[in-house]
Amino acid sequence: SSPRRPDIGGWNITNQFVQPVWLLALWTVAYSLVLFVSVSGNVIVIWIILAHKQMRTVTNYFLLNLALADTSMAAFNSFVNFVYAAHGDWYFGLVYCKFHNFLPVTAVFASIYSMVAIAVDRYMAIIHPLKPRLSATVTRSVIGCIWGMAVVLAFPLCYYSTTRKIGQRTLCYVYWPRTAQDSFMYHIIVAVLVYVLPLVVMAGTYSLVGRTLWGGEIPGDSKDNYHLQIQAKRKVVKMMMIVVVTFAVCWLPYHLYFMITGLNRQLNRVKSIQQVYLSVLWLAMSSTMYNPVIYCCLNSRFRAGFKSAMRCCPFVRLSEYDQMELHSARFHANRQSSIYTLSRFDIAHNGVNRHGTRHTLLTHASYHGNPRGSTSATELT
Repeated sequence: SSPRRPDIGGWNITNQFVQPVWLLALWTVAYSLVLFVSVSGNVIVIWIILAHKQMRTVTNYFLLNLALADTSMAAFNSFVNFVYAAHGDWYFGLVYCKFHNFLPVTAVFASIYSMVAIAVDRYMAIIHPLKPRLSATVTRSVIGCIWGMAVVLAFPLCYYSTTRKIGQRTLCYVYWPRTAQDSFMYHIIVAVLVYVLPLVVMAGTYSLVGRTLWGGEIPGDSKDNYHLQIQAKRKVVKMMMIVVVTFAVCWLPYHLYFMITGLNRQLNRVKSIQQVYLSVLWLAMSSTMYNPVIYCCLNSRFRAGFKSAMRCCPFVRLSEYDQMELHSARFHANRQSSIYTLSRFDIAHNGVNRHGTRHTLLTHASYHGNPRGSTSATELT
């Protein structure tokens, strides 16, 4: 029987169209941009979290996992996928063919369920502030489970991936053992598990959180400094909602492409289908490069971290305020609550007055503390 069309990370083997040089150059620049911005940006995010003790919070551990997944997909899959889709010839051997088809599902699963974990953590912190929070050990276990489930879901792609010589070309594709519909059904399962289901869960949790933050008082908050507390909480939720919406927008055309071409396989022979595929693939791969930009724009600590990482650049100035942002303690170390312990950066004069003294504003913190060994409060701002 003839080989099946490749699935996630694959290429339409019926496509034999040659692109103009100018168009190929344009796509090369576009995919190179994704590779550079994603890898450099996410590596800096990982460094910011690991190198600064005050950044090692539950939410940030999940952001680190998200950055790791995005870095791996950008570094090992995005440009290789482009080369294969543009040239229709697999240059990288059988082993990398298996890895190439296996990695995207694994990385996307790890990315989206890291976002789900953050959404659930924000829900617990804001809706149920007095309940014990995740410890560092439990957080690592959750991350391990996420990667374990990702590997299980993506394993069929690795197992059934193969290469085949057809004329002068070598193809890398997933050869499903039963019917030609296996590929389509597998993609439906993947779309539900790594797109529809997690987005529904996050839509529900963030709706409840948003209604609480923007619609009324937060359980457990004191009246003193209430507006400062709620403003800080809103910043975190707002940033994560933007991250989730960006992911949803970037990956929707990709899933629709495979569903539509799976239902109507004759579309694979349309001349323009290669450009359509390169477009939806670029948009999906570009999802890996936006998060560092979002963090830098919306979070003062990450912004200070990026300045610190890029301080060798002549146009980047690392101020005293930025250095204090990265190294100051903003929360009670031994007490856990969704209530913010606001630092000098959350009040007037950017936290340092004209005499250089530091302002510290402490708010109520619950004595229903988190278990021994747990991490500090998970807020980012």
